Amino acid sequence: MSSTIKIQSKRLCTLIALAVMALSTSACVVIEDGEVGVAKSFGAIADEPLSQGLTYVIPVARQVERWNIKLQELKETAMVPSSEGLIVGLDTSLLFQVDPARAPEIRKTVGRYYVERLIVPYFRNALRDVVAGYPVRNIYSETGRKEIATRIRNFLDESLGGRGIQVVDVLLRDVKLPERFRESIEAKLTAEQRVQQKQFELEQARKEAEIEVARAEGAAKAQAIIRETLSDSYLQYLWIQTLNENPNVIYVATEANLPIFKGVGTGAGK
Repeated sequence: MSSTIKIQSKRLCTLIALAVMALSTSACVVIEDGEVGVAKSFGAIADEPLSQGLTYVIPVARQVERWNIKLQELKETAMVPSSEGLIVGLDTSLLFQVDPARAPEIRKTVGRYYVERLIVPYFRNALRDVVAGYPVRNIYSETGRKEIATRIRNFLDESLGGRGIQVVDVLLRDVKLPERFRESIEAKLTAEQRVQQKQFELEQARKEAEIEVARAEGAAKAQAIIRETLSDSYLQYLWIQTLNENPNVIYVATEANLPIFKGVGTGAGK
């Protein structure tokens, strides 16, 4: 009987130990890099965040929430009016972070769903208010988009910075133009390409004309130089030299200055 009691006692101890281990494990929260902990005791949220590491929780008495303080991206697609009243589609991104020291404050004042309740409404409002002051042409241009992104960021800095949200950057990834405006831009680009082609052809024709003029001027100068340097004596010398290079021609200083060709006549030239 005593041995049976001992065995049951060991089993009970083992079960108790396992239960304690399971309870201990379930009562632990690990706060990793890029996170802070927000502690809540009996419904009251602590003012100071918990740093990374292992922390214990007690059911009902103490709970810990893990909050992401890494860089986050909020993507938003919006249809906003321009200053002309045309509807422009925007694909945007907001890069932001939660201020680690103010995570408990955000939990108290806004709650865990601060992105949907706080950041999204302000971001959409900034898009509409800022873009409405620009014509479509400026929204489409690179300079205009940079200016719009800067103004939206400044607006969000003022609106969210005081609430514990750090705005890192605002990106306008894509702009979808109204159909009518897009067609007009394409027509303008086509016309500009035609003008550029005509200008290229005109410039090419001018270059070719300059080349022909240069050639003509060169030929005229060459002829002028030849005319100035040639004399009767030099021409006679060139004529005699040419005749000497021809084996069928015999030069005899006759009165008519005419050459005598070999094999011509009745044999006198043989």
